[in-house]
Amino acid sequence: MLVKEIMNEVCVVTSDITLKKAAALMLKHNIGSLVVLKENKLSGIVTERDVIKNLGNLDKSIFKIMTPKVITISQNASLEAAAGIMKKYKIKRVVVTGKKRDIPSGIITVTDIIANSDLLNEDGILI
Repeated sequence: MLVKEIMNEVCVVTSDITLKKAAALMLKHNIGSLVVLKENKLSGIVTERDVIKNLGNLDKSIFKIMTPKVITISQNASLEAAAGIMKKYKIKRVVVTGKKRDIPSGIITVTDIIANSDLLNEDGILI
């Protein structure tokens, strides 16, 4: 199974929004992260954990707290590859890209992989 078959729509924002706005978007869309674009290119990711760590200053720009190094995977990669990336980098979500590696087309989470784990054997290999 390919990443593009189970990836979720990604919520994209610009780097100038506040943490308060970011939290409101996550709540509204029932998601745990926002992908940040700057000049229409992938610039960072903000997670619910980032928001919680900064609850004392919700007027702060997400640019100041986002993770600038975003781990990505091709939409044509396998679920096994996605699980491997999550394990290697100890992360819960990976931004999915299409032909251009700096343009997000979706997001895949550890929950998505678990939900489709019936397609994996005990070694994490697709069967």
